[in-house]
Amino acid sequence: MHILIIDGQGGKIGKLLIEGVREKLPKAEITAIGTNSIATSNMLKANPDYAATGANSVIVAARTADVIAGPIGIVIADSLIGEITADMAVAVGRSKAKKVLIPLNKCDNIVAGVMPLSMNELVVNAMEQIETCGMDCEK
Repeated sequence: MHILIIDGQGGKIGKLLIEGVREKLPKAEITAIGTNSIATSNMLKANPDYAATGANSVIVAARTADVIAGPIGIVIADSLIGEITADMAVAVGRSKAKKVLIPLNKCDNIVAGVMPLSMNELVVNAMEQIETCGMDCEK
């Protein structure tokens, strides 16, 4: 199973996701893509199989991923303070991969019905969803 983790800003969510995938799905192939070099650098600390930075990397990797995970902003153009380009959002949205989106109510994107959880609580829930996707892919 190929899991694509996309993050921006400082890459904290992406790093936590990679650590969780490594623990729960050790056989998964993980690609980490940061929207900037700082995010990529921080995600590299969690030891993904592959890593890259930038819009074209997201576009290419989204084509072959089984699961794409990251903050909800990865499907909204101009989110993450402008780090997500329209092409990136379209690539993620059009990908046949299952998407596990962490609903952060930041940067003018509010998700109705989402309880105010800590980032750690959100990542734990996202990991449960990714693990479920992993079981589906193995069938």
